[in-house]
Formats: sequence, C-alpha cells, structure tokens
Amino acid sequence: MSDQKTVLIVEDEKNIVDILRFNLQRSGYAILEAYDGEEGLRQALSANPDLILLDVMLPKMNGFDVCKALREKGSNVPVIILTAREEESDKVLGLEIGADDYITKPFSMRELVARVGANIRRTAMAVPSGTSAAANAMPVSGDLSINTDSHQVFRAGKAIDLTQREYELLTFLASHPNKVYSRTDLMEQVWNYGYVGDDVRTVDVTVRRLREKIEADPANPAYILTRRGAGYYFAV
Repeated sequence: MSDQKTVLIVEDEKNIVDILRFNLQRSGYAILEAYDGEEGLRQALSANPDLILLDVMLPKMNGFDVCKALREKGSNVPVIILTAREEESDKVLGLEIGADDYITKPFSMRELVARVGANIRRTAMAVPSGTSAAANAMPVSGDLSINTDSHQVFRAGKAIDLTQREYELLTFLASHPNKVYSRTDLMEQVWNYGYVGDDVRTVDVTVRRLREKIEADPANPAYILTRRGAGYYFAV
C-alpha cells in the first residue's frame, strides 16, 4: 500500500513497543522501532517516518535531546512525546523544543491511536524556491503573508520556519480574523481532539512559540492577541 503511513516508535521497554506495534499495525500503520535515543534519531533522519512516538527516558540520549536534534536538523516530522511523569514542566519542555504533542503513561490505546491519527499530516510538499513562494503568498495582515500551496509563512518577504502545528494554528486564526477562540475551541479545531482536560496548556505554549517567530515584539503582539478570560484571536 503506497500511501501507508509509517510510525517510528522510540521506546526502551519492549512490552510497550509490542503493544504499540500491535495496535498501530491493526490501525493500518507501518512500524519502525528503536530502543535507545541514538538509534531513534538515526532512524528518524534516515527513514523519514510520518510520525514519531518518542519516550522521554531513553538510554544513550533522552527523548528531549532527540527531539531537539531533529528540529535543529530541519525535520518537521510530528513528534508525540511519551512521558511516565505527570510533571507540567516535562510537557512544557517537550513543546518548547518542538514536540507537537505529549501523552502520559499509562495511556489508553484508543486515545493514543486517535492522537497518532490527529497528528499525522500530509507528507511535506516540495517547497518551491523562496522568491516565487514569497511572491505567490497571500498577504494576511501587516507584513505577514501565507503561501497555502507551499505551507510557508513570510514576514516582509522572508520565510519563517514554523512547525506543522504552528502553521495550522496561524492559518486557522488568520482565516477567521478578529474572531475569538477559546483554548478548548482551538484544541478541537486545530488539534482535532474531541476532549481536552489539562491539554489546553499546549495551546498557550504553541501561541507563545508562534508569537516569538512572527511578531516583531512578542511581548506586545500585533497579530495574535489575547482576549482575557476568553481566548485568542488574529487581529486585522
């Protein structure tokens, strides 16, 4: 099946790998496995999977370092961090270094498979050269423009490097200018989750990362604004 999606599982507990493999294969995914961080990073870069399930506590190289190294090498593959710890700081750190999502052990397989499906996106398209992509980008506000064909965002004609999730959050808000969305709304609309719980923190971290990339002064944003007690909106 040529359009089969591949999930790389980087996890040192074999029984967890076995159950993940079984459930994901049953859902139609091809599976790659790595039992330490170094091997996980090597496979992530060589095999170019569609999504990575990445444990935090790994031999040789921890999950945070693997994710950081991937992002520094320019890979935007969706990463779901698996953490046995409920610590808020772990979740926030994972998102800060470029993970798309996290899930805490023990997790239900149904929830994990749903999150894998929600995070897998179309494979990255061939990105056209910067000049034509910038020229064909639609201005959205001020000096910010978006090329929806190449999935690129530009500020004053210069490409900004966004993760897939940051891109989707920005395009969603920009396509509904001045409309306020709560964190729960955004989790459902952008993250495709029908439940939220504590996950709304994910929205705050992603908004902050996005502001750092698109705003001239992230502390006084011009594009993505907060309506206190209500949520976020894209100002035009």
